[in-house]
Amino acid sequence: MSRRALRRLRGEQRGQEPLEPGALRLGPEEAGEEPGRGRRGPERGGVSNLYELITNEELEDDLGSKEERAESRLNEQDGPGNNEEAETGKPESDGQRAGEDTQQQDQTVTKLQPVSANKPRKKKKKRKNKRTAAGETPEDDDLEDIDSILEKMEDSSGLSYETKSGVIAESRPLLYVEHRNLNPETELKRYFGARAVLGDQRPRQRQRPYSRSTWLTAPKNTWPRYSKTGIAMRLLETRRGVQHFTFEHHREYQQVQFRFLDAVESLDPNNIVLLLQMNPYHVDSLLQLSEVCRMQEDQEMARDLVERALYSLECAFHPVFSLTSGTSRLDYRRPENRAFYLSLFKHMIFLEKRGCPRTALEFCKLILSLDPETDPLCVLLLIDLLSLRAREYAFLTRMFQEWEGHRNLSQLPNFAFSVPLAYFLLSQQEELSEAELSQARERAAHLLQHALIMFPSVLMPLLDHCSVQPDSRVASHSFFGLQAQISQPPALNQLVSLYIGRTHSLWKDPAIMAWLETNVHEVLQRVDTSEPVVEEFAQKRKVRYQSAPRNISRHVILSELKEATAALPLVSKNGALCPVSRVLHGPPGAPLVLPASPHPPALSDQAQWGSSTETDIAPPPGVSCTSLLSPLLHCLWGTHREPLLW
Repeated sequence: MSRRALRRLRGEQRGQEPLEPGALRLGPEEAGEEPGRGRRGPERGGVSNLYELITNEELEDDLGSKEERAESRLNEQDGPGNNEEAETGKPESDGQRAGEDTQQQDQTVTKLQPVSANKPRKKKKKRKNKRTAAGETPEDDDLEDIDSILEKMEDSSGLSYETKSGVIAESRPLLYVEHRNLNPETELKRYFGARAVLGDQRPRQRQRPYSRSTWLTAPKNTWPRYSKTGIAMRLLETRRGVQHFTFEHHREYQQVQFRFLDAVESLDPNNIVLLLQMNPYHVDSLLQLSEVCRMQEDQEMARDLVERALYSLECAFHPVFSLTSGTSRLDYRRPENRAFYLSLFKHMIFLEKRGCPRTALEFCKLILSLDPETDPLCVLLLIDLLSLRAREYAFLTRMFQEWEGHRNLSQLPNFAFSVPLAYFLLSQQEELSEAELSQARERAAHLLQHALIMFPSVLMPLLDHCSVQPDSRVASHSFFGLQAQISQPPALNQLVSLYIGRTHSLWKDPAIMAWLETNVHEVLQRVDTSEPVVEEFAQKRKVRYQSAPRNISRHVILSELKEATAALPLVSKNGALCPVSRVLHGPPGAPLVLPASPHPPALSDQAQWGSSTETDIAPPPGVSCTSLLSPLLHCLWGTHREPLLW
């Protein structure tokens, strides 16, 4: 409370305060001292008069007048009830201070002096608290408006947050990608804790000279400073709420592409390193050098180069290109878009090897969302494995239910066996009700028996990889014997080898093996009774799987599994036999596609069983692939002109 308000409460006027003996001592100004400095000197200890502490009475009166105006505004807001309390409290304060002596008055004024200096700040806090309690602050109104806008956006888009149990709401799209799950550190923190994952990285990140907000990968301190590379993204059209984009190469980037081809044809990886020193974010050079590092078993450098390629491509995104909505499309038949597909696929493989299956699953969903109809890299052969390892059983079963009708996922061995395994693992969870557990067990047994009847050649190699010896009945039965493996088409043998080589470790659990044994005996009983479904599935195996589409061959080559790669057939090329991988990615003398304009014509890419013919646009004069250095070059720019003969 100010001195002026204190005088009013006492009923005194200015200048009528009683004086003590010795109160007429000279002040600091009369003694020749500078105002404001005499109080801080050592002479302050001898002060016995309250008037020596007053240095600027006019300023104090101004502060008091401001406080009075603030009090009057508060009294008007509080209403007449508060005024009555103030009036009733006034005689009480006068009666308390009437019996005090002069020494107590000096002490009281001395204590009130520093409080009055901080008085406006306290008044402001009180007013803020009162308005917050009343709910009248503009910040609260803004927050309420933002919340209401977000709710309307969620209702219009049909999205919803995850529930506490972690089950994705049915209103969310199947291929919806979450930004936080694209960061592998999020998954590693959940496993090992933030302190073990980050370590000393946090203070270094604050000292970085540059920072760019990206979702696919985070820039590192060891990377060179990013500058525009000549890659851009353009929106082609929007059809039925789906936006179609494409990457474009500017003329400067195309010149770098020609120098990159010369470096590849030189058969010297050092030339690619020199090219990267001049163009540190050239995507194809980064992918090619990453392949060289992987062959030399330098996995850390290979992964770093792929992440840098992803960062370069993400910096060229169109403003409306969305990673999460699942409505953005990139046509793999355009050569400029293929580098992005390959970067995502290789990054997904590195994440899976790093022990981050949940993050790898999110990238797999992202690749599938870019072209879910044709699936150019056939990530459907991998998404079931990532879902099982990430324990996303609900996602896998939901995908099977929604896509089985129009995609026939049960005709792929990986879905035929992984979906019943997911149902069985769901039946082992305690948080589900007894009815749901029983339904999951029945569904798992039914689907597994159908998978064993449709693909009998899976059982014996799977048990062999799991180091399990089958019983005499199973080993001696012809249905699961060697004849089942020999009689199956080569394309089916390729899919079976790919599935067993990847997922055999998931079947080693004793509970899973006991469940498998029970259903194997049930299948043998149904075979012995000659049920019609056995003959029906046998006819389907003979008619289908005669030849694999081009996207499956791409996937097998990129997977680099020896079991599946060895199953690739041989094709005729100029009278000679060569592996199909060489035809897909550029045998000696095969043309490469380097677009001379930002808008190349689209390529045809058949992704149906029994058809694998593709056409190419003409390459520039003098451009050809004579290098064995890269098995991925032709997948970047084009494929062979001649149709495959298998």
